[in-house]
Amino acid sequence: MTSLFEPITLRGLTIPNRVWMSPMCTYSATGGHPEDFHLAHYAARAAGGAGLVMVEATGVLADGRISPFDLGIWDDEHVASFARIAAAITAGGAVPAIQLAHAGRKASIGKPWLGGKPVAHADGGWDTLAPSATAFPGYPEPAAMTEKQIAGVVEAFAQAARRAHDAGFQVAEVHAAHGYLLHEFLSPLSNTRDDQYGGSLANRARLLLEVIDVVRAAWPADRPVLLRVSTTDWTEGGWTVEDTIQVTRWAREHGVDLVDASSGGLVPATIPDTRDYQTSIAARLRAEAGDVPVGAVGRITDAAWADELITTGQADVVLLGRALLDDPSWPNRAARELGAQPRFLEQYAYAVPR
Repeated sequence: MTSLFEPITLRGLTIPNRVWMSPMCTYSATGGHPEDFHLAHYAARAAGGAGLVMVEATGVLADGRISPFDLGIWDDEHVASFARIAAAITAGGAVPAIQLAHAGRKASIGKPWLGGKPVAHADGGWDTLAPSATAFPGYPEPAAMTEKQIAGVVEAFAQAARRAHDAGFQVAEVHAAHGYLLHEFLSPLSNTRDDQYGGSLANRARLLLEVIDVVRAAWPADRPVLLRVSTTDWTEGGWTVEDTIQVTRWAREHGVDLVDASSGGLVPATIPDTRDYQTSIAARLRAEAGDVPVGAVGRITDAAWADELITTGQADVVLLGRALLDDPSWPNRAARELGAQPRFLEQYAYAVPR
């Protein structure tokens, strides 16, 4: 018996299995709009058997994108473009999800395969914002945000969630990981404010909880809101697993239905070279943070191990990144390997050996 291909229900939504596509930036949008590339990219993973397909980090503001080539949903004109993507994912049998994000001090960066350097204003770049005027190493110094600008970001998340729902997405994820704006507020390495958004853990978590509140209010009550976190900065004096456990408890109280547990990204750091460097922390989070479901991500490429993570209660779902880039049909292949029923499109099912 396999647990990996059992459905999971969050609020009023049942997701057909526990193999989900992790959000991964593709730096291929125009003016925030998804292109035909995105349609083919996400539809292929849905057709390949994933239970949920998460659209990559989508900027809630134009200057909240990681790069000028990232997706964005800061305008009502974006809704129709995203509706094509949500519909294609649904047609493939998966649940369409979207990650809502603001890149903070790590915004205005070029395509990684071209070096990932800061983009100048003349080339479409912009000035960046952060909790404090402390730069990510090698990037320009950001401006410390005013409370009015903070309030504007909160409202932008609310409007982005509304647009995402209008486009047909069933799940929204708040991105508070990988050194982007909400993570920057959480970590004492990047947040040195002395107002209500800085200092204590409760103050540093204030913006995140405000964002969760407005996204939850804008999202249907019977549909789930997820949270992606970096569980540790992997750096002395930074964000810790213990901090994550506490903030996860608060996030659950504010209506988060599952925590997607990643790590790192705030500052350059040395990451352990072990298979379970990240999944072991997800297991701890699931054991210690209360009744919140947890998603594990990181170096999950083996079907038997993915199933073990679920079966042994270390995680409730697994989110795959590179494995699904390498093989869009990884879930269907894993189902066969584990003796479960693959989910083929009817156009394929009659021709594929059982």
